[in-house]
Amino acid sequence: MSLSFPRPYKGVFPVVPTTFDEQGGLDLESQKRCIDFMIDAGSNGLCILANFSEQFVLGDDERAVLTRTILEHVGGRVPVIVTTTHYSTQICIERSHMAQSLGAAMVMVMPPYHGATLRVGEAGIHEFYARLSDAIGIPVMIQDAPMSGTPLPAPFLARMAKELEQIRYFKIETAGAASKLRELIALGGDAIEGPWDGEEAITLLADLDAGATGAMTGGAFPDGIRRIVDAYAAGDRETAVAEYGRWLPLINYENRQGGILTAKALMKEGGVIACDAPRHPFPTMNPQVRAGLLDAARRLDPLVLRWGR
Repeated sequence: MSLSFPRPYKGVFPVVPTTFDEQGGLDLESQKRCIDFMIDAGSNGLCILANFSEQFVLGDDERAVLTRTILEHVGGRVPVIVTTTHYSTQICIERSHMAQSLGAAMVMVMPPYHGATLRVGEAGIHEFYARLSDAIGIPVMIQDAPMSGTPLPAPFLARMAKELEQIRYFKIETAGAASKLRELIALGGDAIEGPWDGEEAITLLADLDAGATGAMTGGAFPDGIRRIVDAYAAGDRETAVAEYGRWLPLINYENRQGGILTAKALMKEGGVIACDAPRHPFPTMNPQVRAGLLDAARRLDPLVLRWGR
């Protein structure tokens, strides 16, 4: 299956949460409603099977079901990024092949790691991404996130962008993200097709000032993030600053309090999905955290609280 979207990919590409039922099984009907809501709320694209999708509690068979179900349901309405991270080069390639065959616009891949201590040096990381780049025909986004415990200096990322055909997008979520984005853009030049913000948009304004052209955020309020990103892209930084200040309490609540479960809590409240529970042993959201989250959201009236009502 081949879909064509204009490149470079820009704008707001939020992470799609994975929806479960009360018994912990996949709830594919809620999953489809979640997709429809996120597109209606203005997402320029979507990312599936990321850490914020609770990918770490999914079996390989479930990953395949979700990839196929979501890409078929999206039906080419927006580009979809599929996270295909794995320590094994071969398994990452196999996952990426499947994603491409089903219509993915891009794959997102963290450097190979496992657990708290198993890491790969720069030479091995370069070969990992080189083999992946050679194996597929869609761009790769390197996810530079603390979870991998793997330092990825900007000069190393820029070198891979220049040397490896499909290594074109970079989601920077490390401390000092704006400075790293600025350095990456300066070193990589035109090879850096997509310097992106992440980490729930908590550093979005600084990252936009540094040259970020995309934002991968949580999935509950892309309509709010679009107000910031669209204004900035139109050259209206003052409006972007004002909107960032307006939405920052909710952004902060997701980043520092609600975390991974934020999107599902808001989606359940708004009638988008039937159940917001995680899979055991991931802890459920504290009721007081939920109350604070809903208070922050209601002050902004995002679409998520109205879409399913």
